Amino acid sequence: MHLISQSISEIPAGLEVISVVVDRHKLARRRWRGEAVDGTDFGFDVNEALRHGDCIHLSDTAAYVIDQSPEDCFLIALGGAEEAAWIGWMIGNLHFKASFSAEGVLVQDDLAVRQMLDREQIAYQQVMRVFQPSKQGGHSHDHDHSHAHDLSGGKFVRL
Repeated sequence: MHLISQSISEIPAGLEVISVVVDRHKLARRRWRGEAVDGTDFGFDVNEALRHGDCIHLSDTAAYVIDQSPEDCFLIALGGAEEAAWIGWMIGNLHFKASFSAEGVLVQDDLAVRQMLDREQIAYQQVMRVFQPSKQGGHSHDHDHSHAHDLSGGKFVRL
């Protein structure tokens, strides 16, 4: 088993690319095990989450690359700034992570999101995509809502 502690920044030309297929939830963990499509076994102990496309190991003939599994998502096309802000607020109010692109907002397929989109008559497409939520602004469901205002620095801090 190969122990992986970080990704490799550059892949030398001419190597065969071998996938290590993994879902988004496992990628978010610090420690996990995975297997490449050729059967090579890997153990992961990383400080930062790996991402789709990261090279994690090189051999003489191959580069092993993270291949994140696609998942069911909702794609919401955005119109003007006002509509984009409103949709962002609606999704953020549910505390779901999202990713943003020229296509629109991508959010995981979840019953609460679907019900909100249908109730508010927000058009969306159900798509199968590699979902990589933005690191900024997303919250998980496991925090409380108590916040305090630091008067000396003028910034909000979570308690």
